[in-house]
Amino acid sequence: METFLIKALQLILSLSILVLVHEFGHFIFARIFKVRVEKFYLFFDPWFSLFKFKPKNSDTEYGIGWLPLGGYCKISGMIDESMDKEAMAQPAKPYEFRSKSAGQRLMIMVAGVLFNFLLALFIYSMVLFTWGDTYLPLKNMKMGMNYSETFQEIGFRDGDILLKADDVDLERYNEAAFRAVVNAKNVTVLRDGVETVIAMPEDMMQRVMHDKKGFADPFRIPMIVREVESGNTPAAIAGLQPKDSIVSINGTSVPTFDDASKILAQNKNKEIELGFFRNGQLQNLTLTTDSAGKLGVFIMLPQDLYQTVTRKYGFFESFPAGIMLGVNTLKGYISDMKYVFTKEGASNLGGFGTIGGLFPSEWNWRLFWERTAFLSIILAFMNILPIPALDGGHVMFLLYEVIARRKPSDKFLEYAQMTGMAILFALLLYANGNDIFRFFIK
Repeated sequence: METFLIKALQLILSLSILVLVHEFGHFIFARIFKVRVEKFYLFFDPWFSLFKFKPKNSDTEYGIGWLPLGGYCKISGMIDESMDKEAMAQPAKPYEFRSKSAGQRLMIMVAGVLFNFLLALFIYSMVLFTWGDTYLPLKNMKMGMNYSETFQEIGFRDGDILLKADDVDLERYNEAAFRAVVNAKNVTVLRDGVETVIAMPEDMMQRVMHDKKGFADPFRIPMIVREVESGNTPAAIAGLQPKDSIVSINGTSVPTFDDASKILAQNKNKEIELGFFRNGQLQNLTLTTDSAGKLGVFIMLPQDLYQTVTRKYGFFESFPAGIMLGVNTLKGYISDMKYVFTKEGASNLGGFGTIGGLFPSEWNWRLFWERTAFLSIILAFMNILPIPALDGGHVMFLLYEVIARRKPSDKFLEYAQMTGMAILFALLLYANGNDIFRFFIK
């Protein structure tokens, strides 16, 4: 329950920041062009609001709604989700959206998306400035990785070290590396000290999405004790110490933590014999595992065992690096969108549960801001899609107006808005339905 609450709080805070920045983009450009903003709300307020305030001599009511599914900026004279047909039936007033030029209206509509993208670039820049960029080079992962069944079927083997996707060197394990691998014709790995080339099928991404087994587990590491849990744990009672390297269980070699975990899971509440190295000397001891087959130790992670690379950025250096990171993230997301329109891609769509899963189970400010920047890019891209009810739908009709030199009728825009809202509602139900389905079939 605590994990759920931590993830939920991070999700709500992140989306609240993104919604406020997005709507503020619309708000500030509307005010620049002297368009009246009637409401500026975080969350939606059908029937009632949790808080509202209208400053003296202001046309705008500010508030917080009770339904945490976004927010809105109600602009006078604009056909939006409020569907205020009565106001639209009145003659246009000088301060209304519909009274402004197509260029001004276009800038007002694009502003939300622009602000979200700029926010992502700023967050990425500040993350690099504050924490730098630390990563574990693939070539330094001396034991390679454990690959999913999907990748083993085409020739990958546990322990392979990724080197190249086609002729491009793979530097680090991340989404860009995964994308490069599945889109490559050939992938080069280092296997037992020998470079091996693996031919990649053209439909590799579809196979990954269909099988839902992922790519690889980078935690292929030896089982070396980092810390022994205090109390009456098996390891503490038996006398295991930090830096002990476990190499066998009941006489069976366990070169990796994964190998050891499988054997331990088969020996719950049983007496076992451990072989381990301490100060270069092979030793043995006998202990009894707990009810979960655990020893009561924390093991060393890849970053503890292998040499990482850290790049620090000064304040002004961080901005070009952050911009590059944001642009590359957007490019990667756009390239993945083509898979959404496949059967496998549609089945992998997710709603709030999937988005919440992006956040860690423990509060981590660096990860929080990185995920917020990523979601800001997604929000910007999704909002600019030419779907009625989204900013992109309004932009599409404004571009039509500029090209055709005549406005679509208000009645047409009303029907388009309703159609767009129906499409978005259906997508919302489908995506969150996928989350519920995946939850119950685990």
